[in-house]
Amino acid sequence: MQGHAPLPISAASPDFQIKLAESAADLRAAQRLRYEVFVTELGGAGAGVDHDQRLETDAFDPFFDHLMLLDRARAPKDQVVGVYRLLRADQAAAMGQYYSEDEYDLRVLKASGRKLLELGRSCLHRDYRGGTAMFELWSGLAAYVARHGIEILFGVASFHGTDPAALAQPLSLLHHAYRAPPELRVTSRAFQRMDLIPQAQIDRRAAMVGTPALIKAYLRLGGLVGDGAYVDHVFNTIDVCLVMDTARLNDRQRQIYAKAGGGL
Repeated sequence: MQGHAPLPISAASPDFQIKLAESAADLRAAQRLRYEVFVTELGGAGAGVDHDQRLETDAFDPFFDHLMLLDRARAPKDQVVGVYRLLRADQAAAMGQYYSEDEYDLRVLKASGRKLLELGRSCLHRDYRGGTAMFELWSGLAAYVARHGIEILFGVASFHGTDPAALAQPLSLLHHAYRAPPELRVTSRAFQRMDLIPQAQIDRRAAMVGTPALIKAYLRLGGLVGDGAYVDHVFNTIDVCLVMDTARLNDRQRQIYAKAGGGL
């Protein structure tokens, strides 16, 4: 973890502060929120889950930057209510791989010659979903992207559960309407078809209702998906790999990125 000054507190939301983890205590706070969401709420498991300390960890954590959203008014003071795990190409080289390479073949992205940033372990405390907290977290992400000149964002995002048939509508919509072009189209290593329903038979409303809010938000930003899903039985999820070219951001999000030039 590298030391960085925190971003200024948002004028619109004076109780929020965004920063990168700077200490072991910061990292534990992020891992504690991850435990609440991924283990307690979603039933995830894995070798790095520490039930005694209520931490969700893995061996990759020391290589990542950990973006944290703090609510300065919440007890205990400065409670972490949102986190993002970020990995640049230089950090991936030190680690030996990108985290999502266990699930997806990333060769097309790595051969592109463009600056990559892997996103992962994104979560918000249950009390902060559907409000301004996600916007605040993304504003911090925008600052990080601008600071490092990132051109491609990517990472796995998850549907709860491991039965593809139960997710046939949303998976099929992603395949038919949001598949990335060949030059950005990563491929699942344990290929689970996503085209489970013909395009003409998709109920778009039902498909979008069945799509997690985070994935829908990425789609609104211009995000696209790779080829095939990955069934993760350890975390009790079906994962898709989302890819976003920052040059293709819609106008509103481009303005957010342009305003966030300083900080992380």
